[in-house]
Amino acid sequence: MMSRFIVFDVETPNRYNDRMSAIGITVIEEGRITDSFFSYVNPETSFDYFNIQLTGIDEGTVADAPTFSQLWKSIEPLLSSGILAAHNAPFDMGVLKKCLRDYEIDWKSEVPYCCTVQMGRRLLPGIRHGLDDMCSYYRIDLDHHKADSDARAAAEIMLRYMEAGVEIESFVKQYKLKDEPGPDALICPRCGKELILRTARKGFNAGNRFYGCSGYPKCRYVKNL
Repeated sequence: MMSRFIVFDVETPNRYNDRMSAIGITVIEEGRITDSFFSYVNPETSFDYFNIQLTGIDEGTVADAPTFSQLWKSIEPLLSSGILAAHNAPFDMGVLKKCLRDYEIDWKSEVPYCCTVQMGRRLLPGIRHGLDDMCSYYRIDLDHHKADSDARAAAEIMLRYMEAGVEIESFVKQYKLKDEPGPDALICPRCGKELILRTARKGFNAGNRFYGCSGYPKCRYVKNL
């Protein structure tokens, strides 16, 4: 019996890659695409010029879009319904993990996932495995850096691998969404959560490093280096 794969792609508003500005989801079931989802996301943070030029998304685009917390109730059933997958999955999984952490959403400690880049490197060594490269190789339509198009393209690539006889399940790993504080972790004296090393993004202290509570925005405790 074939597994159900939830192929997703996220776009981000700035260099920190800890918020989403858009998410696209394509579902593969029984070896075919059966469902899809797309939404802009209000990241409640600033946009970098580079990201705006790359994705075409700016503050105006997401002004009326749901925040990640508001969107979660819509996407959680989809994300929970199968094995997560993405092209260069560690990036997308990392953004998802940080959004769950920062919005204090209690989901799962770890989830099964797989990466179409890792599959491609095994199946087709010696060629480039960027999403645009693979879409050119397989003649798949792509509007690059648009989350819905990228998710659909990654799903189409996975289907090509299935058709080639790749056992996708052999590439499935577990991604840890919750990190337990280590013995040397700094703990917030206000709420007891772990302090995380962050970088100030704007204002007079922009670029400075500091420790901020992982319970932000509910807890705004900071400790300067």
